[in-house]
Amino acid sequence: MATSDAPLDIGQVSLTVNDLAKVGDFYQSALGLEKLSQDGTEARFGAHGRSLIALRQDKSAPRHSPREAGLFHVAVLLPSRADLGAWLHHAAETRIPLQGASDHLVSEALYLADPEGNGIEIYIDRPRDQWTHRGGEIEMATNHLDLQDVANSATAKWQGAPEDTVIGHVHLQVGRLDPAEAFYADTLGMAVTNHYPGATFYGSGGYHHHLASNIWNSRGAGPRNGPATGLTEIELRGTRDEIAAIRSRSRAETPLTDPWGTTFTLSQKD
Repeated sequence: MATSDAPLDIGQVSLTVNDLAKVGDFYQSALGLEKLSQDGTEARFGAHGRSLIALRQDKSAPRHSPREAGLFHVAVLLPSRADLGAWLHHAAETRIPLQGASDHLVSEALYLADPEGNGIEIYIDRPRDQWTHRGGEIEMATNHLDLQDVANSATAKWQGAPEDTVIGHVHLQVGRLDPAEAFYADTLGMAVTNHYPGATFYGSGGYHHHLASNIWNSRGAGPRNGPATGLTEIELRGTRDEIAAIRSRSRAETPLTDPWGTTFTLSQKD
């Protein structure tokens, strides 16, 4: 089962930025997304017609603090290791600075940031039959990733984000883990898939995670106050039954807001 086949998954992630032209160019040139539409100060970017990232320009918005709650990273899931290798060659050739690279047991991931500091992960999943389950959780780790081996897996040059590229997950900075779990698991209906030091992971349909929350940089952070750059909205896609269940549990119409001010919109899968 692909992440997009799960009862719940991530659709579009919306960010507020100071400079739409600069950040939008990055998502096109660095990540290979195509501009799907632009209306004044708002633009959408995606792959093969599917919108993944929406940018809204607010030139006066203060820059989001890395100590506040909000986005840790948005994770772009590529279809294959060959695609990840091709992107790694592209990053080297165009001098895109990487901030990290990790073998997470369930996935292989590369890390970077856009020009305004929004964290980005580009990753591929290992086959599910290679995932290890222990004590009702999916084992994950942060191990060394052999970049040369990833690069060697490329079979063609990077030609932009391939078909079936999706937002695999969104990792959030929160102030406390317990209220995060109450919202992401109890209200949204995600299963807790892993407890990690300072972080909790949540997934649907047996996936390792569609959402994650951590307090590594944001312990004790309260709700975000006023407009700022960074994460503003996450589209959560679900089956008809899942959407109805979320609305019943939340006793509210959409959109929903987590304890730190991140908005979740619900959309029904086709």
